Amino acid sequence: TESKHRRCGGDLKTRSTELGSAVTGSSLTAVLPASTTGKKSIVLPSETRKELAKQAKVTKEERRAQIDERHKYLISRLADGIGLSEQQVEEAIISDDKFQLTEQFFAHSGLKKLLFFYQGVLQQKSNASLRSDGSTNSLLQKKLFITMGSTENFTGTCAFFLRTSNKVITASNVSQEVNFGIFDCTNGNILHGLEFFLSQIMIPALKSQQNWGAVKEGLKNSQIQDFLYSVDKFVGTLSSSRQNIEDKIQLTKVDIDIYVSNLQNPSDYITAG
Repeated sequence: TESKHRRCGGDLKTRSTELGSAVTGSSLTAVLPASTTGKKSIVLPSETRKELAKQAKVTKEERRAQIDERHKYLISRLADGIGLSEQQVEEAIISDDKFQLTEQFFAHSGLKKLLFFYQGVLQQKSNASLRSDGSTNSLLQKKLFITMGSTENFTGTCAFFLRTSNKVITASNVSQEVNFGIFDCTNGNILHGLEFFLSQIMIPALKSQQNWGAVKEGLKNSQIQDFLYSVDKFVGTLSSSRQNIEDKIQLTKVDIDIYVSNLQNPSDYITAG
């Protein structure tokens, strides 16, 4: 009985994984790599693939029915910021296995941030077949997907939404309670993207900010001035570090052999020092 339960649980877990892959638009050949499973690669039967595709379509339509003015606000900002059509963005969101994060973001005291990556990801070709070495043909395609920002490597563009309060996000307050921004890290150049974001977007915005909450006198306040000075200094340090990494700052190599060869006794070393 115990072994039957274990097998049953394994089957359910496998089907859950397969359905998740189908919903996110992965190839329905659903090949399981040998390096991941420790077993020979398996290609799902055509009947199973059809069933998964059917379930994925139902799930997407259920999610599409949940789209309201809050989602449409996010979709509109993403489309404008990334350069996709609203239809493309909507399709990406309802196909994402992290779709529920949007609801958690809208909830009272919900997620403080909602992140989207738009970058190249490896995807199996639609007509991919199992090769003799157990692998499949794949190609790099740009994809928009929801992320927690902690598991995927960031190599493209990050679009982010930030909450300004713990209020429930509604259709009437979403534009006031949610801030939107873009952080470009094309080709993995994260330091350049961060430098640009801070120097060209955040610092100008902060220096034009008049209302600093409980802090009185705004930009005239010494604490605010110290803060802005620190941010400016950080951006300067960041810029120097980036240029150093990119070999734009190079140290000249000095041949010291000719100097060392002339040192004969202790007094010569003292003089050289």
